[in-house]
Amino acid sequence: MKVTQTLWFEKDVEAAVRFYTGLVPGSSIQSVSTLPADSPSGPAGSVKLVAFTLGDQRYLAFEAGRLDPFNHSFSIMVECDTQAEIDRLWAALAEGGTIEHCGWLRDRWGLAWQIAPKRLGELINDADRGKAKRVAEAMLTMVKLDVAALEAAAQG
Repeated sequence: MKVTQTLWFEKDVEAAVRFYTGLVPGSSIQSVSTLPADSPSGPAGSVKLVAFTLGDQRYLAFEAGRLDPFNHSFSIMVECDTQAEIDRLWAALAEGGTIEHCGWLRDRWGLAWQIAPKRLGELINDADRGKAKRVAEAMLTMVKLDVAALEAAAQG
């Protein structure tokens, strides 16, 4: 059995997927094709299909015209090992997009992302619940997440 996330783009699916796979190490495009039959979205050949992996996750992206816009019910979370990785991804994804709070942003295609340090999960799951609370409270005040500030909150 395989599980694949599916993303529906109104337009520019190839540009989006090439951008995403270029940002996240270990990512690649497996195939680019079109739907060979007429569909409610258009005639044969008009619906683009792009199969790709992003890190260790499989996706299939469609370009099939307007449907429902992306929303926060689905987001891609990237756990980063370093602040430099966070900064690099944040800057690239925010360009032409919308910056939000608590490590969230939307890219230029409207897809929601969470760019977070791996360390955040470790700190929030710490057995010392006072430490975990301080970290969570600090995170809730941030826009782009800051590893040093989260560590400082953990120390009290």
